[in-house]
Amino acid sequence: MHLPSKRSRLHYSWIIAVVVFLALLAAAGMRSTPSVLLVPLEHEFGWSAATISLAVSINLVFYGLSGPFVAAIMERFGIRRVMVLALLLIALSAGLTIFMHQPWQLDLLWGLLVGLATGAIASVLGTMVANRWFVKRRGLVIGLFSASNAAGQLVFLPALAALAVNYGWRSAALTTAGAALLVVPLVAIFMRERPRDIGLLPYGAEVEEEGAGASSTDNPFISALRGLGRGLRVPDFWLLAGSFFICGATTNGLIGTHLIPASMDHGIAEVTAASMLALIGIFDLIGTTISGWLLIAWIIAGCLYLTDRWDSLVLCWYYGLRGCSLLLCHMH
Repeated sequence: MHLPSKRSRLHYSWIIAVVVFLALLAAAGMRSTPSVLLVPLEHEFGWSAATISLAVSINLVFYGLSGPFVAAIMERFGIRRVMVLALLLIALSAGLTIFMHQPWQLDLLWGLLVGLATGAIASVLGTMVANRWFVKRRGLVIGLFSASNAAGQLVFLPALAALAVNYGWRSAALTTAGAALLVVPLVAIFMRERPRDIGLLPYGAEVEEEGAGASSTDNPFISALRGLGRGLRVPDFWLLAGSFFICGATTNGLIGTHLIPASMDHGIAEVTAASMLALIGIFDLIGTTISGWLLIAWIIAGCLYLTDRWDSLVLCWYYGLRGCSLLLCHMH
C-alpha cells in the first residue's frame, strides 16, 4: 500500500523518539536508585548489603524475563497502553517504598514490581519503536535509545545522591516516582502505534512496508514462548545471551549497584561517588550512540561483509577492555 508522505519541517517520528527517550530516561532513573539508597537503607533499618542486593537481583531477573512477554503484549494491546501502565507502576512502587519497614517489602516493590515495570520500558520498547517509525537513521535512533540508561545515570545519580544526603532517602524515592509520573501525560498525548495511524510513512521510507499495519491477535504469552523456543535452538542466541549476561553482571550488577557503597567505604563522599558513576554514564552514552551510528554507516557504505567480519573483533575489544579495567580496579 502506498501512502503519501506528509512534508513538514519535523517528521513526527522524531516526536515519538523524544517521548520514548524520556520514558526510557525515567525508567533508567528508577533502576539507578538502589545504588544511591543502599547505604542509607543499611543505616536506617540495619539491613545488610546482601539483603538489599537480593532485591536488586530480583529486579534484574524480572527485568530480563519480562522482555519477550512485553514485546508480545505490546503487539497485542499497543505500545502506548503498556508504556502508561508501566510508568504508573514505576511511580506507585517508588512512592510506596517510603512506607516499607521489612526486607520482603523491598523485594516486592523494588524487586518484583519495579523489575517488571522497567522491563517494559527498556530496549525492547526502543527497538520496536525504531523499527516501526524509522528507516533512515534507524541505527542512530537505536543507539540513542540504548544510551538512555547512561543518560539516566547522568541526570539522576548526582541529584538523587544529593537529595539522599541532605533530605533523606525518601526524598530521592519520591523524586523518581515524580519523574515517572511527569512522562505519563506525554506518552498519553503524543505516542502513536504506527506512522500510518496519522497518515505518514516511517522516516526515510518511500513506500509502506508490507504488513506494517498488522496487529497480532495471538495470545501474547504463547507468542512469546513460541518465539523464545525458536531462539533457544539457534547457537547465535546463546552467544548473544552470554555476552549480555557478562555485560549485565559487570555494569548493573557490579558497578551500577555497588560502586557508590564501595567508594564510600574508601572515604569518598556519596555525592562525589554518584558523580563518578554519572561520568561513566557519559562515556556509555557516547559509546552506545557512536556504535549504533557506525553500524548503519558501514552497511550504507556497502561494507556489510566487513561489518559481519569485524563486529566480533570489535566486541572482543569491548569486553577485553572491560575486563582489564575491572582488574586494574582490583589491583588498586
